[in-house]
Order: sequence, then structure tokens, then C-alpha cells
Amino acid sequence: MVEDDVKESVRFRCANAANKRKNREEPLGVEEAEVDAAMGYRGVKAAATKAIEISDSVEQEPGKTFSTSKSKVLKILTYNVWFADIEMHKRMKAIGSLIALHTPDVICFQEVTPEIYDIFQHSGWWKMYSCSISNVMELTRGYFCMQLSKLAVKSYSCKPFSNSIMGRELCIAEIEVEKDMTLVVATSHLESPCPGPPKWDQMYSKERVEQAKEAVELLERKRNVVFCGDMNWDDKLDGQFPPTDGWIDAWGKMKPEEIGWTYDTKSNKMLSANRTLQKRLDRIACKLQDFCISDVKMIGKDAIPNLTYIKEKKVKSEVKRLTLPVLPSDHYGLLLEISPQ
Repeated sequence: MVEDDVKESVRFRCANAANKRKNREEPLGVEEAEVDAAMGYRGVKAAATKAIEISDSVEQEPGKTFSTSKSKVLKILTYNVWFADIEMHKRMKAIGSLIALHTPDVICFQEVTPEIYDIFQHSGWWKMYSCSISNVMELTRGYFCMQLSKLAVKSYSCKPFSNSIMGRELCIAEIEVEKDMTLVVATSHLESPCPGPPKWDQMYSKERVEQAKEAVELLERKRNVVFCGDMNWDDKLDGQFPPTDGWIDAWGKMKPEEIGWTYDTKSNKMLSANRTLQKRLDRIACKLQDFCISDVKMIGKDAIPNLTYIKEKKVKSEVKRLTLPVLPSDHYGLLLEISPQ
């Protein structure tokens, strides 16, 4: 996509987003998703979800049982799975292979669409988990965050952010690790940058920081909390994450010598035709009294074998067709391990 087309598309979407606080519609198409990357930002992913409250106890499927976990390492995966229609089935299958390999106890996904939900639901690993989203709910939503757990879940709930024009929300799973010990795992997809005219500087940093503060203020009342997801965080614009004291940045604590970019157009060759963007957009924040952080690692960094796609890129006056590898997502996933103290 040429530069003028990129700017025009972003200009149109930014103008539209301001009018959609009450009217959430469909997810962006592939072309618009690529505009985000071409501009060097995730961009507005407006029309995310309908506000929904699901605070009741989880109804487990017949024959499906979930246990508590005593004295073991717990694994929590956060992953933006990318709703773009680029080899979607094969990418989701690759994410399923990562789940089978790493066996997370709790999963937090962002950018799940009804189609992705359906792919996951028919995957072999699905039956091991309870899910925060029901079949009925997924049919009413454009794209959304979703949580899954192997452990017994006391409740799933969802709280829309009051200042979001993109339908962003805080999703919470209250998990019974063992009798009288609860772990709260929360996820979100915070407000995305949306550069547009006249200054191309609408980064939504204020909204993003307010959302992060709103989330941690709600969550910090709990004894054991993990808050993870695609925070769209930019340290230069947004400051410290988490934005309040008393929380631990899991990657910063465990991997202080590693930069930790979860969105990287250089290392992720699927994105190599896009404008350079290297940021630690995805974060895991912990506030734990009965657990300690054992490890955190990045997953999904390898290309899917024998799979490519064609990307058009304008170089000077010539449009080139580039053959690029396909990875599971445009983001890398983060896998946290915590252990009882």
C-alpha cells in the first residue's frame, strides 16, 4: 500500500472511531490491519466488543471437570493471536501446537474473532479448558479477549473501560488454585494508538494509562493477581508499567538484560515489509502474596514450516511482490510460570 493510501485509510478510521463509543460493529479487515503496521502502529481497532457482564459462576460442559492445583508450577499464557485473514487456520493450528507444547494452565487471548473462536473450539486441546466466552456470546461480538483455564474457575467477569472509544475492557478470571487459595488472572487489550491529521499524534496515551490505572486499582484488592495482555504500551509515551507501585513487571524482573520486544518487524520476518516497529507492547504485571515468579519466556518466534504469503510493497516507483514466511501471530506470546511460596 502506497504512503498516500496509508494516510488516507488511517485518517478515515480515526475520524470514524470518535463516533463509535456506543456503536461497536465489525473488526477491521486485513487491509486495515496492515495499515496499522505500515504506519508503525497497531492503529485503531475500533468496534471491538459489546459491553458484557458475565460475573456468574462458570457453567462447565457435561463430562468436563476441572481440578485445583496443589504445590505445582502454574503456567499462564498471554497471546494476541492477530485477527488478520492471513493463513488464519494454519496460524491458529500453530498456536494450538504451542499450547500442546507448553501446557499452560490459564490462557489469555486477545483479538479473537468468531472465526478464530470456531477454529479453537474444534481443536484437540480445547476440551481440556473451560472458556470465558460462550457460543452465544461470540456470535454477538466483532473481536474480543478470551480466557481459558484448566483449573477450577469460580467466576469469569468483564468490565468495560469507561473512557474507551474502541470497546476495550478488563476480563477477569477468579481461579481456585486450592482450598482457601484464589488466583485472579486478568487480561485486556488497552487503547490502541491512532495517528491522524492534522498532527498525526493521536496516540491515546492518556486513555491507555487511565485504563491501566483503573485495572490495577480494581485488581490490587485481591491477594494474588496476574494482569497480562496486549497493553499497547509505549514506555516513552505512557511511562512506567504497571503505573502504580506494589506491582512487579514479570519480564523486567526475570529478564532485565533482555529488551523483550513482543512486536518486532525485524525479528518477525512475516512483518519485514512493514515500517520498522519494535516495542514491548505485551506485558505481565504481578501482585502475589502466596506465589513467586519462577520464569517468563517468549513463545511463537519461529516461522511455520513450508508456509509463505505474498505481500506487496512499493519501493520507489515500483510495486514488488514479496514472498514472506508466516508466523503464528504478528505478536509473540508471553508464558509466565509462578510457584507457591
